Amino acid sequence: MLSSLTKERFLFAGLAAAVLAYATEHSLLEMGRPAMLAAAFALIAVIVLVSTRVAHHAEILASKVGDPYGTMILTLSAVLVEVVILAIMMQGETSPTLVRDTIYAAVMLDINGILGLAALLGGIRHGEQPYNDDSGKTYGVMILTAMGISMVVPEFVPRESWHLYSLFTIGAMITLYAVFLRMQVGAHSYFFSYAYPRAERKERPESSPPEEEESATVSILVIIAGVVLIGAMAEVMSVLLGAGLKGTGAPPALMAVVVAAISAAPEILTALRAALANRMQSVVNIAMGASLSTVILTVPVMEAIALYTGQPFIMAMSPVQTVMVTITLIAAAINLNDGETNAIEGMTHFILFATFVMLTLIGL
Repeated sequence: MLSSLTKERFLFAGLAAAVLAYATEHSLLEMGRPAMLAAAFALIAVIVLVSTRVAHHAEILASKVGDPYGTMILTLSAVLVEVVILAIMMQGETSPTLVRDTIYAAVMLDINGILGLAALLGGIRHGEQPYNDDSGKTYGVMILTAMGISMVVPEFVPRESWHLYSLFTIGAMITLYAVFLRMQVGAHSYFFSYAYPRAERKERPESSPPEEEESATVSILVIIAGVVLIGAMAEVMSVLLGAGLKGTGAPPALMAVVVAAISAAPEILTALRAALANRMQSVVNIAMGASLSTVILTVPVMEAIALYTGQPFIMAMSPVQTVMVTITLIAAAINLNDGETNAIEGMTHFILFATFVMLTLIGL
C-alpha cells in the first residue's frame, strides 16, 4: 500500500501545488512580473509531472487491451488533458485564436516533433524501421480532411453564418471520428498494428513493469484524479502566465505552445522509448493518432463552447500556418508511404519542427 502511494508522489505534489496556488494567487498577482512568471512556470512543471502519471496509467490500461485500443487510450488521455486546459483558459481574457493556435501547435509537435525526433533517433540506432503503411495513409487523409473542414474553410465562411457552420463542423467531426473509431477497433483494426518478427520482439525492453498488474479501476481513478488536478492548476497558471506576459512582447502564440507542450510531454517519452526499442508502429500510432484526436475531438468541444457563449473563436489558420500544415502533411504522406522510416525522413520532419519554433519566436 505504502509502495503504491509512493509511486503516486507526483499526484500528491500536484494536490499540494493546487492548494498552494489557490491560497497565494492574489498575493502573487500583487508581487510583480518575476513572481508571477516564476509561479506560472512552476505550475507548468507540476502539471507536466501529473500528466506523466496520467499517461503512465493510460499505458497500463493500454497494455491490458493491446493495440490498436491501447494507443487509442494513450492519445485520448493526452487530448483530454489538452481540452480541459483549453476550456479553463478560455474562461479568462485570452486570445480569440488560442484554440486555433493550440491545435496547430499540437499538430506540429506531434507530427514534426515526436515523429521526427523518434524516426531520427530510431533510424540512427536501427536503420530502417518497419511499420504498417496503411496506418500512416489513413491517419494522414483523416488529418487533412479534419483540418481542412475546421481550420481552412472557415476563412471563407461569412461572419453572419458562423453559427450554422459551427454546427456543421461539430457534426462533421463527430461523424468522422465515429467512422474512424469503428474502423480502428473493428474490421480494419489491422491497419494500425504490425506483426514484428520474433527476434525483434525479444529486443523489446522488459519494461512491462509490475505496475501493469495494478487494477484497471485504480488506473482509471488515478487518471480522473490527475485530470481534475491538472484543471485546477491550469486555472491559476493561465491567470498568472497571462498577467506575467502582458506587455512583455512575448509571441502571441506562446500560450498555445505551452498548452500543446503540456499535453504532448508524456507522449514524447513514450514515442522515444518505442522508437529506440524498434517499435515504429507505436510511434506512428502515437504521433499521427494524437494529431488526429487533437483536431477531431478538440474542435467540436470548443465549437460547442463558442455556440453556448455566443462568442466565436477564430478557427481559420493564418497563411503561414496553412503553408506549414500543408508542407507537413505532404512530407508525412511521402515519408509514411513505404512501410519503413529512416533517419533522413526523421530529419525532414524535425527540420520542419525547428521551422515552426523559429516562426513562433518571431511572432508568425
